[in-house]
Amino acid sequence: MTTEEILDGIYDGVLRGDTKAVIAGVKAGLAAGINPQELLDDAMVEAMEEIGHRFEKNECFVPEMLIAARAMKEGVAVLSPHLIEAGVKSLGKVIIGTVRGDVHDIGKNLVRIMMESSGWEVIDLGVDVSPERYVAAVKEHQPRIVGMSALLTTTMPNMKLIVDALVAAGVRDQVKVMVGGAPVTQAYSQQIGADLYALDAAAATEVAKALAA
Repeated sequence: MTTEEILDGIYDGVLRGDTKAVIAGVKAGLAAGINPQELLDDAMVEAMEEIGHRFEKNECFVPEMLIAARAMKEGVAVLSPHLIEAGVKSLGKVIIGTVRGDVHDIGKNLVRIMMESSGWEVIDLGVDVSPERYVAAVKEHQPRIVGMSALLTTTMPNMKLIVDALVAAGVRDQVKVMVGGAPVTQAYSQQIGADLYALDAAAATEVAKALAA
């Protein structure tokens, strides 16, 4: 198989959510001597970006995104040791979580999978995360980005409490704050003093990619 055929096979496998095809393609690519970064960027990342575009146009939905993201995650697991050997550097650390009072996590989990697959080291704080836990995590991990998700209008104000807590702890200037979730808007993001807004997981990955550029 040619390099193009291998890359196309991985790309199509991610789009279909075919984990076996993605893993087989990655192994074939490594055996053929294709650069690990090329396998990641030109096949898997491009496929997830395409999934993101389709999602934005309502051509696919959350289940399809989850299946594709899981297939990519398995492919990246095979690829990771080779990326390390090749000296591929992490883009940095990202802390994510669903804010206090909110236990929704599908969107957050998608963000984690897609950002990990794009080269970020993600520290997932889970759901119902207090401002104090965010501050402690920032001090411990020193991330580039702090991500917050809220799926309920009643929990959105807790995003502002987290921003305020970061300010009070003297660490706000060390990070970029990204917010998202169904009821969250660009206007609300600006209102609470966040730096970045993402409508969904695909957008979060794009925003983070732009920041790392």
